[in-house]
Formats: sequence, structure tokens, C-alpha cells
Amino acid sequence: MTPRRRTRPFRKVLIANRGEIACRIIRTCQRMRIKTVAVFSEADQNALHVEIADEAIGIGPAPASQSYLRFESILAAARKTKADAIHPGYGFLSENAAFARAVEEAGIAFVGPSADAIDIMGDKLAAKKLATGAGVNVVPGNAKPAATGAEAAAMAGSIGYPVMLKAAAGGGGKGMRIAGNDAEVRELFPLASGEAQSSFGDARVFVERYFPNPRHIEIQILADAHGQCISLGERECSIQRRHQKVFEEAPAPRFDADLRERMEAQAVALARAVGYRSAGTVEFIVDPEGGFHFLEMNTRLQVEHPVTELVTGVDLVEEMLWIAAGEPLRFGQQDVRPATGWAIEARVYAEDAERGFVPSIGRIRRMVVPSPAGQQDLRIDTGVVEGSEITSHYDPMIAKVVAFGSDRRHAVRSMQTALDGFYIRGPRTNVAFLANVARTDRFEAGELDTGFLDSEFPDGYRPNAPEGETRDVITAAATFAYLTEEARIRPMAHTQQVVVVLGDEDLPCRASAAEGGYDVEVGSRQLAVRSTWLPGQPLFHGRVNAKPVVIQVDPAVEGWTFTHAGVTAHALVRTPETAALAVHMPKKVPPDGSNQLRSPMPGLVLSIAVAAGDVVRAGQVIAVVEAMKAENQLRAERDGVIRRVDVSEGDNIAADDVIVEFAEAEPE
Repeated sequence: MTPRRRTRPFRKVLIANRGEIACRIIRTCQRMRIKTVAVFSEADQNALHVEIADEAIGIGPAPASQSYLRFESILAAARKTKADAIHPGYGFLSENAAFARAVEEAGIAFVGPSADAIDIMGDKLAAKKLATGAGVNVVPGNAKPAATGAEAAAMAGSIGYPVMLKAAAGGGGKGMRIAGNDAEVRELFPLASGEAQSSFGDARVFVERYFPNPRHIEIQILADAHGQCISLGERECSIQRRHQKVFEEAPAPRFDADLRERMEAQAVALARAVGYRSAGTVEFIVDPEGGFHFLEMNTRLQVEHPVTELVTGVDLVEEMLWIAAGEPLRFGQQDVRPATGWAIEARVYAEDAERGFVPSIGRIRRMVVPSPAGQQDLRIDTGVVEGSEITSHYDPMIAKVVAFGSDRRHAVRSMQTALDGFYIRGPRTNVAFLANVARTDRFEAGELDTGFLDSEFPDGYRPNAPEGETRDVITAAATFAYLTEEARIRPMAHTQQVVVVLGDEDLPCRASAAEGGYDVEVGSRQLAVRSTWLPGQPLFHGRVNAKPVVIQVDPAVEGWTFTHAGVTAHALVRTPETAALAVHMPKKVPPDGSNQLRSPMPGLVLSIAVAAGDVVRAGQVIAVVEAMKAENQLRAERDGVIRRVDVSEGDNIAADDVIVEFAEAEPE
């Protein structure tokens, strides 16, 4: 590797972003002794990225359109703080060619590719044309946008179903819909177009062939302004929900070396064809027959870049800074070592996985993050702390959990342990869902494709009930918790008889005191539970039958709620006498809400499709609600007659607000 001549590429860098990615860029700049400037909206004035930067400057009100997306405000902040470079991170203005051009015209270095490259690759139609000319395999489809749903249906007919309606601008799963016939194309076209306009300010939608359940593989490239371009290997990004990635890893499991080499060659060829510089990602789908097809090029740093950094040892943010300063790459393709070890990333979001993954907002009341110091094979990238507010203005990502191991098996185990110990209370999160996924047989085996979640959760995500080893772990922890609390109140006998109530199941247990814990008999099963846990601690660290366990513990009115291995269960411990009396207690019946349609998420009511007196059928669209820039169709869950509409177009609503009420009698 050729050493750098300068001690640092820039004196001061402004980060035109927020949250996790702003914090991540700041940390590399700190290591490189580069001063940093954070920008913030009124909603972010107390945010973590503001706290850790050397300087911070406000740029406007909470809505991104009035702050993080305003060229003038960000450029004014850069001039005021005398920043000599701007790093856009990902999202917001990171792939906005006009912004990149304005930065360069202001005499400030843009830490990213040229505006021309962003322009071409940001337009998926132009990108496909360039890719075809560079000899890159592309997905079959039309080379022009459709003007109407009828025109899109005609295009789809010539391509062959199923098809994808796809926004010509932007990415991240916005403006994308899958259709299996002409009727679906006509129905979904205005939704895809509207979402594209809302997300990217560009309503153009085109049609291309959709390959059911392919693998989603992307190639990380680095290119400088001196004609050098190299690949840093592939990432597996197949586990997706609504076209947005959930888990990513490097290298890709069960991946053919020859296929990797061909994909890397095409990624580099495309980058050269567009005159690319900086870090970039070329995304492909790999069909079940092993053919691969170009999807798009992301002209920015990817959310999932840490997995590549961990297996290659390359800090991508550092390389972006040197390239933006005009320096040549300090290494060539021959210097890039093969992947060392294995890295897996999981995205932790503020969302309610049990209600269709709708966004969840609110203040983080308690947050305990697994410590990389205690788990050396772990990296946590986050932009929030305890007390941070998750609002509806921005993407609800809380953190990225990145686990590393000498091989995939070790990386998976590290991820499972980390997710068990990722404790957040306030807004709902997807942590238990991620932990559930990480323990599926297919995930552990590395058998991945984009249909993974639909296959594993065909009826939508529902938490698993405690069973097998997980039930034993929770039973042991509940017994330990109960006896530990009781021992603080009164002297305890060496052996105790208790009944652990898990759901509708009563589990008689015999617990004997032992050094560091208890030996618990549950039927014929012997559970040796050892821990230093004390009441009030949110995490139970210990061992059950010598196996390390981490369990989340929440006190309830009676007993506790335990979360472990993707399972959340309420456990109540009783004496045998109390358990015998409890069977005579009446059961509380939950209220009947079947005559109402409630919003599963907070958002803006874009449209109401029904009125009082209308007869509707199950599956019929009732309303469209925008949340986090995504349009969500709310449909009737049963046949019925609308008795009353409780909201109007343009209303801002909260989760669980009633949208419509049904008459008691169903239509004949």
C-alpha cells in the first residue's frame, strides 16, 4: 500500500445528515483529527450527533423539507463554520446531483461522486441504458416511464408477469409495487407514482420483470479521480421487508466464487463507464438458475457498509474523504485481501412488528445496549441515547447491530446474544422480531432469498410462544427472580415448591438453593440456573445448565415479562396453595373492537374511500395513510356497512385512532 502524503485530507468536515450515520462519520473524522460540524433541525437540537461534533449549527424546523433537505441552509452553515468539505451520509441529499453541484460551485469538496454520475445513476432508466452499453446484465423491462396505469399494464403484458412498478428516481423501496396481472398494475400504479413523487419529487414510474424470490447481492466498489477502481467484495442483502433490507452480511453465504468474480467485474465496468469516484454500491439480483441482473447503483455510502469494513479492514468513510481530497487510492485490487471472518448486520427500528411493522414514535425511556467491550465480536452504530425522541419526521432507525466472527456460525451466535441483550423501552421496536429471525433454521443455515420473511412468516409476524429450551430458560429465570425477591423479605428454606405460570400453563417446580443460584426441577427436567441478577436490573445475565443466557426482564403488576430468543412471555410465580386458589378466579374478557377499523400507525390521512352507509367487502380499501413517507392502504377486515367515518382527508392521526365504524348487522 502506498502511504498518504498528507496528514489529513481536510481540516473541517460538515456532515449534512443526522442520527446514526452522522455519528458514524464523526467518529472516523475524530480518529483522523478532522474537526466536524453537525447540522440539526429544531427536533434534533439535543441529538447525539449534535453532542459529539466539534461544532453544531441549526438549519431549520423539524420537517426535513425545511431543514435537512434545504441546500441553502446547509451551504450557509458550511460557509459560516468555514468547513472545507461536506459529507452527505446516506438518505436526504446524498444522491441529489443538484446539491453535489451546488457544493462544488461553492468551493467546498463534496464527499461523494460527481454530480454527473449521481444524475445518471440516480435515474434508473438512464442507469439501465448505461449498464447495457457497458456490457452489464440488466433486468428485462421498458426503457421509458409509463404515463398511466393503462400504459403500464400494456408494458407489463409485453414483458410478462409478474412485474415490478418502480420509481425512476430514488430507492430504499419507495415507489415500488409488485403486480401479477393487468388489474393490479392499474390499481397500484397511482400508489407507486404518488409515493415516488412524495419521496423523491419525481413521479415517473417504469415497469420491469419481477423475479420471485431471488437473492439480492451487492458489490462494494471504491474509485478515485485518477482512473483506479476496485471491488471490496459482495454483501448478501436478501432478507427484506417491503423491499427494505433487514439483515445484511459479508461475505454472502453459499456463494459461488466464479459468480462473485463475474459480478465484481461488471460492477467495476459500470463504475468506469460512468466515470465514478468515491464509495459506491452496484446492486444485483441472482435468480434461482444462477443468472444475475443489474438493479441499480447507489452513489453513496450504504447503510450496511459496516459488514464490508469488518471483513476487509477498510474504513470506507476514511477512503471517501481521501478520494474527495483528490488523493489516489492507496491500494489496488491485488491488495484487497479476501474476506477475513464473517460479519452480519441487523437494523433495529422503532416499529411495531406485531402490527405490520408500522412506525412507532415516542421518547426512549430506557436503553441498554450490548457493550462491545464485553462482547469483542460486536459493533453498535447508533444515533440515539436514553431520553432521545423518535419522531414521525425522520426514518425510525435506532441502531445497527453488527456481529463479527471467525466464521458464519460464530457471527450468528454473536448476533443472537447481542439481540437478546438489546433492551429498549418507550417506542415499540423490532428487536424481538430480529432475534426470532436470527434463530430460524434457514437463517442459521444461510439459505437466504428475498422471499425469506414471507416463507417464515406467511401470515405475518407473530411472536413465538415459549417452548423447548426457551421455555426452560424463562422458567428458570422466573424461579430465580421470585426466590431472589422473596429472600430479601424473609428467610428462605433450602428447598422451595413453586408454580411458574407461563400463559395458560402451570409448571410445578422444585427449587433447591445452590452456590450462585438454584437447581430447579420442572417435571423430569433439571435446570441449574446461576446469576448475579438483582431486582430492578433490566437484563438477566447468567447461565442455565452451564449455557450463557441473556434475558430481558420487565416487572409487571404480577410477576415479570421476560424476552429471550425472540420470545416474549409473562411469567407469574405462585406458591402451590395460591396456584390452587387461582383456578377459581374469573377471567377478564377483552373488549370487542370488531366493529371498528383503527389506524395501526400515526400519520396523515391522504384519502378516504368510503362514506356512511356504504357497503364494503373484506379487503376493500377504506383509507390511505401516509407514515414515514410511505403510503399505507388500510383495508376492511370483514364485510360490513359503514356506520360512521371518524376522520377526514388531511387529518393527522395517532396509532389506534378509529378510522371508520361498522354497523352491527352485516349486509345480506
